[in-house]
Amino acid sequence: MRIRQFDLAVTFVCLATLGYFAWHAQEGPRGFPYFDRLSIEASRLDFQSAELDARRKSLEHRVSLLRPDSIDPDMLDEMVRSQLELVGENDLVVFVPN
Repeated sequence: MRIRQFDLAVTFVCLATLGYFAWHAQEGPRGFPYFDRLSIEASRLDFQSAELDARRKSLEHRVSLLRPDSIDPDMLDEMVRSQLELVGENDLVVFVPN
């Protein structure tokens, strides 16, 4: 009889511990809903990373056009005109609101 009570007590403690961890897996601060939010955040950050990589490649291309060994005349003209705010006498200036 004494061993049977001990077995029941151990079984109850094990079930209570299992229930505790199951509840925290479902409703706790690091449970399944948290994992779902992390998955959504990871996909959003992957998309943002892809956008930033495209932007970086675009900027690298613009920088490569201004390298001393191969300067693109159109890019140089664009940079000079924007920095010095000068235009040629035959140029048409169109102001675009920001």
